[in-house]
Amino acid sequence: ILNGIDYDINNPQTDQNLFVNYDINSLDKKVQNKIELQKLLKLEVNPNIPMVGIVSRLVSQKGLDLISFMMPEIVNENLQLVVLGTGENQYQSMFHYYDSHYPSKVSANITFDSALAQQIYAASDIFLMPSLFEPCGIGQMIAMRYGTLPIVRETGGLKDTVNPYNQYTHEGNGFSFTNYNAHDMLFTLKRALGFYRMPEHWGKLVKSAMEQDLSWKKSTEKYINLYRHLVNEE
Repeated sequence: ILNGIDYDINNPQTDQNLFVNYDINSLDKKVQNKIELQKLLKLEVNPNIPMVGIVSRLVSQKGLDLISFMMPEIVNENLQLVVLGTGENQYQSMFHYYDSHYPSKVSANITFDSALAQQIYAASDIFLMPSLFEPCGIGQMIAMRYGTLPIVRETGGLKDTVNPYNQYTHEGNGFSFTNYNAHDMLFTLKRALGFYRMPEHWGKLVKSAMEQDLSWKKSTEKYINLYRHLVNEE
């Protein structure tokens, strides 16, 4: 049974941490959050640059070794990378390095900041979560709630919640890759960036992500049914 997220706290329409509130019917306002976050973090201010967010513990379990291996290629892409979290020194130092060398493209926020986390979820176009293992995962759920498309590795709850985009049937709510491989991650990121440049695809994906019901309502119903089944078994 999957975890759920609090739909009252994680609500782009009412979240007081956001620069501009929005919902599935006013997605034009979502981009204003990107512009304001770019200003706040001193990134290049350009609404057309895809923003990739990472809100995570900076540890190997979260796939940070894949990201570290591919950072030279990632920063060569036309994107901005915004990172928030703390963890192992090797990853903190790595992100600080790229922040200092690519200040208009990379923002490393090595801290805990719940308000900034919500701003990143809302401002980003893509949420990168290439975990080695993930029993359920919460980040990808919050990202979809805010219309930010997750890129995940197909493991545990990530596979259960993220349906990879099929460009022919237009089904899906994000992007995923199977093998724990840095090149596969980079290929998937490039694929997502390609669709970002196709509004007819991207718009459908964003709405599909926001239409997911990842609240506790569904999960609690499953727990109740399970308990009832166990009681009846006795």
